[in-house]
Amino acid sequence: MFLESLTQGNEKRGWIEVVCGSMFSGKTEELIRRLKRAEFAKQSVEIFKPAIDKRYDDEDVVSHNENSIRSTPVSSSRNILLLADGVEVIGIDEAQFFDDGLIEVCNQLANNGARVIIAGLDMDFSGKPFGVMPGLIATAEYVTKVHAICVKCGSLAQFSHRKTTNEQQVMLGEMEMYEPLCRVCFNKATKR
Repeated sequence: MFLESLTQGNEKRGWIEVVCGSMFSGKTEELIRRLKRAEFAKQSVEIFKPAIDKRYDDEDVVSHNENSIRSTPVSSSRNILLLADGVEVIGIDEAQFFDDGLIEVCNQLANNGARVIIAGLDMDFSGKPFGVMPGLIATAEYVTKVHAICVKCGSLAQFSHRKTTNEQQVMLGEMEMYEPLCRVCFNKATKR
């Protein structure tokens, strides 16, 4: 049934998958897993990440567990269209850092028959929807929300709490600056 849905007659069908959640929830790990399975199946695969994300590596997409996959850093979502022409499976990491054009780019790729797999934070440090992620979630055929574990109480965490007082929305960092928290602990930490 699933394989039949990939084609209708000779027409190839594409779709969008979004993996979202808080920091330290395994989004990039899941993206890498899906992309490596596509590579194992001998599908053509390209992976993109925002050029500003140089936390673990200038080029590779790297998870917190240090799994990695080759990628191409791009400064604009439009570059993805040019570099992914004819590719069967396209991965995009840290989608929240891309410009508003990413939604249109992903839809165009899917409309052209590509499987587009996107990973990104669904909320920023203040608990508000982050960048283009709400639009990507709305247009995706498949959405997977993954959770971290709250560092305060051990419950499922869906918030990325910033431990510094910097109010900029985009501030790259790791455990020294962010911690995953559940709703109750996040509300206590932000005094909501």
